[in-house]
Amino acid sequence: MKRRTAEPYKIKSVEPVAMLSYEERKQSLQQAGYNTFLIDSKDVYIDLLTDSGTTAMSDAQWGALMTGDEAYAGSKSWRKLEEAVRDVYGFQYVLPTHQGRGAENILSQLKIKKGDVVPGNMYFTTTRAHQELNGATFVDIIIDEAHDPTIEHPFKGNVDLIKLQKVIDEVGAENIPYVCLAVTVNLAGGQPVSMQNMKLVYDLCKIHDIDVMLDATRCVENAYFIKEREAGYANRSIAAILKEMMSYADGCTMSGKKDCLVNIGGFLAMNDEELYIRSRELVVVYEGMPSYGGMAGRDMEAMAIGIRESIDDHYIEHRIGQVRHLGEQLIDAGIPVVKPIGGHAVFLDARAFLPHLRQEEFPAQALAAALYLDSGVRSMERGIVSAGRNKTTGQHNTPNLELVRLTIPRRVYTNNHMDVVVDSIVDLYKKRASICGLKMDYEPPTLRFFNARFSPLSENGELMSETNRTS
Repeated sequence: MKRRTAEPYKIKSVEPVAMLSYEERKQSLQQAGYNTFLIDSKDVYIDLLTDSGTTAMSDAQWGALMTGDEAYAGSKSWRKLEEAVRDVYGFQYVLPTHQGRGAENILSQLKIKKGDVVPGNMYFTTTRAHQELNGATFVDIIIDEAHDPTIEHPFKGNVDLIKLQKVIDEVGAENIPYVCLAVTVNLAGGQPVSMQNMKLVYDLCKIHDIDVMLDATRCVENAYFIKEREAGYANRSIAAILKEMMSYADGCTMSGKKDCLVNIGGFLAMNDEELYIRSRELVVVYEGMPSYGGMAGRDMEAMAIGIRESIDDHYIEHRIGQVRHLGEQLIDAGIPVVKPIGGHAVFLDARAFLPHLRQEEFPAQALAAALYLDSGVRSMERGIVSAGRNKTTGQHNTPNLELVRLTIPRRVYTNNHMDVVVDSIVDLYKKRASICGLKMDYEPPTLRFFNARFSPLSENGELMSETNRTS
């Protein structure tokens, strides 16, 4: 019998949470326009909206906050962060930013010209927005298996090299500023990229003098999957695997709010000195001095420690294990989820969960709203709402994947919390036919999933039949 393991940490501080009544949850949901992003956190029981900035920091990180050097220029805390990034990721030049999208903004402005094409292994919302705002068109070059939630493929984040070569042949290498390689791929279900695929992509791009820039937000999780699934890596440390991954790229954008185990911050890293010098000038314009980039000294202290804590093999094993604890119970209960279970979240297949709803009725948004109404568990939509509209036709982009993301914050919840989530979803699945679709009442022009507002399509204005309510 395989022995069970516990969390690789002790709890020093707790934050009380309380579940609202059904009527209170209903009122909160209505006030939020059936958009889980607009629900107040005080009204949430278990918050699986995102793993971004929701990490519980360690005692070492909290202690380091008191040693932060808040100097406007030349901060000692900045030097610690710079050293950590160089040691762990291997890039020569580092620029701090307030979070990952600050790095995306700078990279996009400096690398993209109007009419360019940016190939990537499935889009991410803010990344694509920055690329498009600077005149580029995103082209998806991920393997076909990534668009099918039922396929068990160990590396669904892989780039299809034939697709990449086709894009290069069609538009010309001079019109491709870089290939954007996400490790892991969020919208595919937190799916990893193999080391072999990273190397092949890098080698192909070098032939055509095209840079490879990583979205390294969850790169430690990607390294774990390589260790677990790819031949030749089982006996290597996460630190060594991560360093090799970074060697197959020219730079990266990083949201420190995920794998760096902090609540705010990010960076842009690279090996090109000329790009670094140009980036440093834009950091001053958009972020702050190159020695703080939108972060306080205490934030940089915490991030420097978090970067090193994140590559602890015991930490990342538990991290992935907790996600699987949730996902495998749902699979055993017959709940349709993206397979295999990814690194940071479990993704419900809303198309299969709510087959009676058309995609234009926003099934993933409706399911996320219904889950909150049922149990106070907050999740988020990753489907047609997140995909936005085609900038040429104005029509909805209709992705194959219509998902609800159950995102697990790092070091925050116990497996007992995950069990509560399972119970709610299983009960909801039994009464799924009573969940109606939504119409969009307000649509922001960009990144609409953050602030859009909806209402139920039912005749009585209810999201679910009141006979199926939970107390």
